[in-house]
Amino acid sequence: MATANHYYDVPANEIDRLAAVRSLMPSQVQSTPELDALATLAKMVFQTPMAAVTIVDEDWQHIAASAGLEVVACSREQSMCTQVVRTGHCFVVPDLADDEVFRNLPCVAGDPPVRFYAGTPIELEPGLTVGALCVLDSVPRQLDAAELETLRNFGIVAGGLMRLERSNVLHGLEETALKTAAMTDPLTGFYNRKALTTIVDGVIDAAIAENKEIGVLYMDLDGFKKINDRYGHAVGDAVLVEAARRIRSVIRADDTPIRIGGDEFGLFLHAPSGVRVLESVAERLLQVFREPFEIEGHTIQARASIGVAVAPRDAASREELTRNVDAALYVAKARGRDRYVFFDKTMSNVA
Repeated sequence: MATANHYYDVPANEIDRLAAVRSLMPSQVQSTPELDALATLAKMVFQTPMAAVTIVDEDWQHIAASAGLEVVACSREQSMCTQVVRTGHCFVVPDLADDEVFRNLPCVAGDPPVRFYAGTPIELEPGLTVGALCVLDSVPRQLDAAELETLRNFGIVAGGLMRLERSNVLHGLEETALKTAAMTDPLTGFYNRKALTTIVDGVIDAAIAENKEIGVLYMDLDGFKKINDRYGHAVGDAVLVEAARRIRSVIRADDTPIRIGGDEFGLFLHAPSGVRVLESVAERLLQVFREPFEIEGHTIQARASIGVAVAPRDAASREELTRNVDAALYVAKARGRDRYVFFDKTMSNVA
């Protein structure tokens, strides 16, 4: 058991410790039913009005789970669990009001006051104390040797639960990465056709429900088949990679580009502020594709034809929207290519 001396020293392995903390809480601390149950059980076993599971980062003590405790976070400077993190051992203060280090903390004079503290390390890995499991009382008290051992065992269980939660988080991230990879075109880095149902349907449905617009541009490269036939597929692939870069340079970061297949791309623009914005995007796309492609010593022309449609004005579903924008693309190519055309109802039976 340690006693208070230097109030806010950091452990020697602070850098590694903080890396472990971030693996638990990449954005924010979220409680789990298991940790909540553990805090409640500690409160019952030690017969204290308060118990908590804490995580201590660079500046803050976060409450990962609690029973009978209202606060959700406090500065590391005001955290008694900091002492547990610093020493890596159980830390007990029988009477906070009688301790020169802690007597001036706001919680000691609170309502109800916190007079007793006992905390034990929570280790994510051996030697990496990420926080503490602590019990608190509004009256001074002591823990005997058996109670200290019980408190240590609570800390061991809390560490096991946190490791399990971290594994679940990492597994979820891996699943997300696998799903994203399955929807990503490896050549351009854009989404592929699978994303139409997985991502785009939800975006369109949400926009319609919120009475917002979604703009869609379908485009392909004029004469792309001749490029493949003349220069080979390696050069054709390089043209597509450069085409994707040019598209990225025009659209916004939160817009959704998709490689539909071959040299055809679909661009889903979120909440464009009127048709004029879509016209401007289409114009800029035409301009960047009028610049020749310099690929492996070859100067190649690959201009664009673009169809444009807007939901919900032109369609109420993704299937109808893509069908209509494809019709507009067909008309753009029929009118001489290197241009954009907006869908209108006269095109319904064109494609």
